[in-house]
Amino acid sequence: MKIIGIILIIVGAIGIIVGCVTYKGTGIAATIGSLTGLISGIGFILADKKIELLSNNKDS
Repeated sequence: MKIIGIILIIVGAIGIIVGCVTYKGTGIAATIGSLTGLISGIGFILADKKIELLSNNKDS
């Protein structure tokens, strides 16, 4: 899950750059989509950390 989160963050950052370069509605749509990717990537990384924490507690 961590790899998926990292990929989403990278794609989101690239999307923000592309959204700034494009014009009008297309730029807005690209920026919104890339922000969604960034937020999802952060969520995947946070979920992965919590799953690891829970699995370590069960092993103890």
